[in-house]
Amino acid sequence: QVQLVESGGGLVQPGGSLRLSCAASGTISSIYAMGWYRQAPGKQRELVAAMISGGITNYADSVKGRFTISTDNAKNTVYLQMNSLKPEDTAVYYCNADLEAFTGRQYYWGQGTQVTVSS
Repeated sequence: QVQLVESGGGLVQPGGSLRLSCAASGTISSIYAMGWYRQAPGKQRELVAAMISGGITNYADSVKGRFTISTDNAKNTVYLQMNSLKPEDTAVYYCNADLEAFTGRQYYWGQGTQVTVSS
């Protein structure tokens, strides 16, 4: 069974940095894309950043220049380096993966990790 386990959330002051990690485990044969979404209270879940197999990246306009997504293919892990954090970045951050396991190809979600930006 495939699982995505996130870590790295927490409380940080405005202007600070955090690094999120998400490791995919299980019987995985291929990973096509991994990314991060976030959901703030009262708002819809939105894409933050994604990386497609081959290294193509996509960022939300609101985080361009501040956040960087990267992957470690050997560890089936995706990272999100978040710099110059703002209060509006406060949300639950979810890892997402488009991958193929023994059950076939499908999307998986992590459990979410809280990021709070506040002084």
